[in-house]
Amino acid sequence: MAPTRDPEVPIERIRRAREAGGDLVRHTPSLTSRALSQGCGGTVVLKAENLQRTGSFKVRGALAKLAALGPEGVAAGVVAGSAGNHALSLAYAARLRGVRCEVFMPGDAPLRKLEAAAAQGAVVHAGGGSVDECLERALEHAGRTGGAFVHPFDDLDVIAGQGTLGLELLDDLPDLALVVVPLGGGGLASGVAAAVHAARPEVEVVGVQIASCAPFPESLRRREPIEAATALTIADGIAVKRPGELTLRLVEHLLAGVTVVGEDETAEAMVFLLERARLVVEGAGAVAVAALLGGHVAPAPRGTTVAVLSGGNVDVGLLSGLVRRHETEVGRRLVLFTRVPDRPGALAGLLVVVADSGANIVAVEHVREGVSLHVRETGVQLVLETRGPDHARAVAECVAAAGYEAQVAGS
Repeated sequence: MAPTRDPEVPIERIRRAREAGGDLVRHTPSLTSRALSQGCGGTVVLKAENLQRTGSFKVRGALAKLAALGPEGVAAGVVAGSAGNHALSLAYAARLRGVRCEVFMPGDAPLRKLEAAAAQGAVVHAGGGSVDECLERALEHAGRTGGAFVHPFDDLDVIAGQGTLGLELLDDLPDLALVVVPLGGGGLASGVAAAVHAARPEVEVVGVQIASCAPFPESLRRREPIEAATALTIADGIAVKRPGELTLRLVEHLLAGVTVVGEDETAEAMVFLLERARLVVEGAGAVAVAALLGGHVAPAPRGTTVAVLSGGNVDVGLLSGLVRRHETEVGRRLVLFTRVPDRPGALAGLLVVVADSGANIVAVEHVREGVSLHVRETGVQLVLETRGPDHARAVAECVAAAGYEAQVAGS
């Protein structure tokens, strides 16, 4: 990267963005989390941007950009490429401002985000394997139609809009010491850091990427945008393969550091937030909590540490699968395989044993293919709810003591 003066996001620009979206942007709460604070060893609060209108912080930048473009700038409409949240937020902002909107989204984008953008009145073009491909298609389309291209992160007006979240942190937390923020393209992290540092330069901001799509560490090392090999991740909202030219320089200039978390850590953070904070948070929004729970970032020794929950637009099917996986791993869900004689009443006898052990039967499935069975036997797979690992072991022992084989899945 050629040496240039460090870019700036003036606080006046962020304040103007706040005024531009003041009628629509929700001042989201900063929620205390005793469980997270105790687990990490510091005072940690959750900036619940998953409760923002459209389900993510992106509406802040979208409204700021529309205001900066003005009526003439949006006369031919606006165009964007996005994994989902930027598309949805721009569609929402455009509808309420009376502006035509077209968005380009990856073919494997979460169905919820595709449908939500269309429901806001946007023309949705689904296709492409990554956010970067969608950005190229959107930019080309804007050039053909005369629409205003709205970049999801590499744009000073958008960054200023995202920075309004930082102003809220300053308003709500006088002892703010550390902000841990999801890092995809870098717009949110840059904007928050610019806003916070304007008033409190001693406050540190740390960005968090997902390991399966983490181009920033190498890009910062080389001081030029380096493309990640893949964008396949549970954290699709931050699956940006290549940092922006502008945001890379801002992240280098403003952030105290960038760390990386794993897929499993992020999945566990999503379940933690659902179970312990009663908050539905998507993978991209949960990486800050994953970084704290996993010890990748230590809370500030004094003052308040904030974990930004940047979005909550997650498919219900994915979330339910994560919950089942978690319940199995912590011993509250037991998958048990056994064999019973293939005659009337045999299954009922097995179920009586399970019921007497105190387990709740979630599902029963006969298995006759793929396992070694006597001609007069049938396989049975049971999915059971238990009270924890000790109870799960006791259930398996009860089944074995009653004369049934007891194969526990995963053991």
